[in-house]
Amino acid sequence: MPKLIYDVAASLDNFISHSDGSIDGFLIDGEFVNDFLERIKSYGVALMGRRTYQWGYAYGLQEGEPAYTQVNPDLKNYIFSKTLTFEPGQLVEVISHDEIDFVQKLKAGDGGTIWLCGGGELAATLLDAKLIDELVIKLNPVVLGEGVRLFGSSTTNVTLQLIESKAYENGLMLLRYQITY
Repeated sequence: MPKLIYDVAASLDNFISHSDGSIDGFLIDGEFVNDFLERIKSYGVALMGRRTYQWGYAYGLQEGEPAYTQVNPDLKNYIFSKTLTFEPGQLVEVISHDEIDFVQKLKAGDGGTIWLCGGGELAATLLDAKLIDELVIKLNPVVLGEGVRLFGSSTTNVTLQLIESKAYENGLMLLRYQITY
């Protein structure tokens, strides 16, 4: 059964972005970027919310195109949105309902490791359904004060077991946890 890994950048106060979706203050270069790109190559499927997907538009992503294909050309993208619509392609599809059922079926398949790459509310939904297996946080040395929470509105209680940690010279910490419900 493929693992679902929530691999995301976060601030010290557990926000994945500012309220407007921007990531001002987050580190964008350094040794950790190469490690992140290597992890993307290992993922078979990427899950993201609409705002996470549309965030890529500012970096050249065109509507209907899969994200991260320059790093992993076979990465299948599923965008969870009730409002976004476009024709599905070989590597990109919008999922507009039954998110939990859809992800349960993905996890029962053999499509490779599943990467939840963003969307605080999508993360909340999947955490509440006990579908996230691991959490990989690129912990940025910044406090945002407010923004999009790491696990959205979830109040689910989980235990985290540290699997890996790595400190980078620029102050970023990589923390990898196994989630126990």
